Amino acid sequence: MPTITSYPGVYVEEIPSNARTITTVTTSVTAFVGHTKWGPLNTPVRITSFADFEQRFGGLTARSAVGYAVHQFFANGGRIAVVVRVSRSGSGEAACVRLHSDDDREDCPVLAVHAKAPGVWGNGLHVAVDHDTADPEETFTLRVADSRGGAHEVFTGLSLDPEHGRYAETVVNAGSALIRAEVLDEGRPAASGTVSKEFGDELPDLDVELTARIGEVERDFTLHDPDHDGPAPTTLVELALLLERKLRALPDAPGKRGFADAEVVAFGKRLQIVAGSTDPCDEVRFSGECAGDLGLDETVNPPVFPLEGGEDGDPPGPRDLIGDPAAKTGIQALRDVDDVNLLALPELADHESTEDVLAVISAADRLCRERRIFQLVDAPSSWGGVEAARAGISAFDPVRSDHAGLYFPHLQLPDPLTGRIRAFPPCGAVAGVIARTDTERGVWKAPAGTEAKVVGVRSLSVPLSDRENGLLNPLGVNCLRAFPVVGPLVWGARTLAGSDSADSEWKYLPVRRLALHVEESLRRGLQWAVFEPNDDQLWQQIRLNAAGFLHDLFRRGAFQGGTPREAYFVKCDSDTTSEADIARGVVNVVVGIAPVKPAEFVVVTIQQMTGQPEV
Repeated sequence: MPTITSYPGVYVEEIPSNARTITTVTTSVTAFVGHTKWGPLNTPVRITSFADFEQRFGGLTARSAVGYAVHQFFANGGRIAVVVRVSRSGSGEAACVRLHSDDDREDCPVLAVHAKAPGVWGNGLHVAVDHDTADPEETFTLRVADSRGGAHEVFTGLSLDPEHGRYAETVVNAGSALIRAEVLDEGRPAASGTVSKEFGDELPDLDVELTARIGEVERDFTLHDPDHDGPAPTTLVELALLLERKLRALPDAPGKRGFADAEVVAFGKRLQIVAGSTDPCDEVRFSGECAGDLGLDETVNPPVFPLEGGEDGDPPGPRDLIGDPAAKTGIQALRDVDDVNLLALPELADHESTEDVLAVISAADRLCRERRIFQLVDAPSSWGGVEAARAGISAFDPVRSDHAGLYFPHLQLPDPLTGRIRAFPPCGAVAGVIARTDTERGVWKAPAGTEAKVVGVRSLSVPLSDRENGLLNPLGVNCLRAFPVVGPLVWGARTLAGSDSADSEWKYLPVRRLALHVEESLRRGLQWAVFEPNDDQLWQQIRLNAAGFLHDLFRRGAFQGGTPREAYFVKCDSDTTSEADIARGVVNVVVGIAPVKPAEFVVVTIQQMTGQPEV
């Protein structure tokens, strides 16, 4: 705002700079789409380590090529991945448990708790219910635990009344990563464990003998011994603490913690006693002459309610991988995900139908063009040699895209599950190599050569010689080679459109990926210009911003030329934006770059010098 002058002197004010920084976008975030052991279906999940993958998707399984690809991605230098779990339509079941009412109605389920996604993983979930809330007569607390992954969730003050502010379906389904709630009837689910009768304002005589049974173990004890326990409890909370202390002092069966970790909670005018184990058979039962008087045998439930019936889904077919753009399933789930740069579909390598594989690659290519993603295509596992590869590559002619690169052959390395050597599609390891190269050198450096080592690989399924490599490279097949001393390497950097016969300007993978990087960075970095006055001042600011971004890439070695003028240009003025464009609300920016192309062939000429005259 303008400075208001009121006294003679020097006034200082700050004005914002006209230059806006264009931030470079990511280059090597890799999306893996396919079957996993468990996890949310058709939901993109961002992970930063294989430990994250194990926690969210269950780790390695022999039925999932995705798990191994993710493992190899992080082993070779990958940093961020996005995983989309896909299963065959109609297959798999979500584990479930139905919780019954706490009133006198028999066999009346009021709340169904489902695992968030299908799979046997859901059989490891269990829920516990208590009524220890601010309104213990109307609401309840639901506790969820995953016995395999160790995750825990707690939802307090829930109600089965749709008009209540803490309606169970709304609260749980919006906040849980493990379960989905379905209200079946009105009422309230019964609490876990043993729930006593309602106590009056005055507690009964507690100097009584009781027998507590958890599972198959029975133990006798005195509830309150005046000679050892001091004054008798006068409140329900004090009684809960006393009973909990007494139960925990009782000896357990070997290896059990039913008594040792027992919990007793007072809510309203009742007690809830829960065994310290998660075995549904460990119900807490009380007996003795005074058990009925104390109401400790009124309602007996398991300490937890386990979810059951989960079944794994079958690996996805081609239609499942392609997905539905409207429902955002399969690869279409990536449409709303920012910062995905590479796409890997490792399950395609073992698919028998070439027609189905090409259909998936074609659908993925449409997505890649829309979202500026580069697809890593695995050579089919049926390519057992160079001649098979030369014969089979012609089938990929319909999907020869500059947004994809094909890699051959497969990798031979130990299976972490069995320790045996087996073949794996290379896309996961190649994505890791690309990520490592981007970090160390930049997106303009070809992810190939002696620096592109593939970590953990024992050998390649098809060893290639120089001559054999020379037969495949002109066809747009990126070969993996094993050299003495250095070991397995990525030894190709062409797009699928990079065959010599195609003569494409996007022949080389680093050129294509650099262009995608520049396009996306400029698209995001110039958002500020939308709705600004379309005049000379705006054009000048756009030129300044775009040129600053490109000059930084030039200094880092992304472009050819010894001067900025030789490396790039930005044009945005009255020549690019006419009066008609201005009338239509359009500003045109023309950007040109001279990318550095890889030295694919290094030719050394040697001449023998003989008969030189002596000076």
